[in-house]
Amino acid sequence: MAAKMKAAVFVEPNRIVLDEKPVPDIGPLDALLRITTTTICGTDIHILKGEYPVERGLTIGHEPVGVIEKLGSAVKGYHEGQRVIAGAITPSGYSYACLAGDCAQDGADTAHGWKPMGGWKFGNTIDGCQAEFVRVPDAMANLAPVPGGLSDIEVLMCPDIMSTGIAGAESGNIKIGDLVAIFAQGPIGLCATVGARLMGATAIFAVDMLPERLEMARKLGADHCINSANTDPVDEIMRLTSGRGVDVAIEALGKQTTFEAALRVLRPGGTLSSLGVYSKDLSIPLGPFAAGLGDHRIITTLCPGGKERMRRMMNVIGSGRADLKPLVTHSFKLDDIEAAYDLFGHQRDGVLKVAITP
Repeated sequence: MAAKMKAAVFVEPNRIVLDEKPVPDIGPLDALLRITTTTICGTDIHILKGEYPVERGLTIGHEPVGVIEKLGSAVKGYHEGQRVIAGAITPSGYSYACLAGDCAQDGADTAHGWKPMGGWKFGNTIDGCQAEFVRVPDAMANLAPVPGGLSDIEVLMCPDIMSTGIAGAESGNIKIGDLVAIFAQGPIGLCATVGARLMGATAIFAVDMLPERLEMARKLGADHCINSANTDPVDEIMRLTSGRGVDVAIEALGKQTTFEAALRVLRPGGTLSSLGVYSKDLSIPLGPFAAGLGDHRIITTLCPGGKERMRRMMNVIGSGRADLKPLVTHSFKLDDIEAAYDLFGHQRDGVLKVAITP
């Protein structure tokens, strides 16, 4: 009889419940990871609400920290009992998408084209990691050993939000001396603030409606914190830049209002780096878009994954250049995952990220 484990399972829109499932089988290139810490992402809330479709019965979650329980017969260079993380995106390393440099878009390379977001498998196309165990595909491309001096909480942001937020700054091609606006200071936006600072921005304008998030943004490197609940952020940023606008605007919420505001504060020739997950069509206003003649650049980014990306993220943490532990504001046992979703989904009690421990 197959061993069983606890797992958070998508049942139907507005229902993710703790259930019992078989411990995953692994193939020659896979690894079985025993989860020691994981978390809930804003994308999981889109799944919960039915705004992003996944199969019923799927285990949710894509941010694993754990210990190797078992290795596939062809996996080399790792050992059972080793502490590792895997990125939210688990590229194979050998697909057309990967070899074209688009690892996050790895997936079904077919005559009909690549599947968008094909590299995002955990909690999307295969069972995820809000469970006691998870199967990591293509383990040699994705398992990154955790340095001995780093705790689970210190590296918990690396698999997704840290990698995503910093990628928003990288995609924006921020340069030393740039002015950067970041709309929304949830976990992704806060990590984008960290990325902008690391890349050399000398004026970072952080926008949010919650004072506690703006205070966190200030601690992580924002120079100007703008509360959009009582100040028009576009007017304020244009005032603070003497009408010039910013070189890069990062949208980290996935709403028409923040996307449009990001476009409105760009200087001619500036870049809008979009990180938000959108659940409705976007429209582009004619004026800020300069009728298509403003030399603007609009770029989207999916979280970079793979073991080299994870190594780099952990290097940033280990060097002390970023401390993301304060983003973990609440802790729950896996047994209480439904309560964790309720808290996180309703954004109560100043929650930023929750640590889930089986």
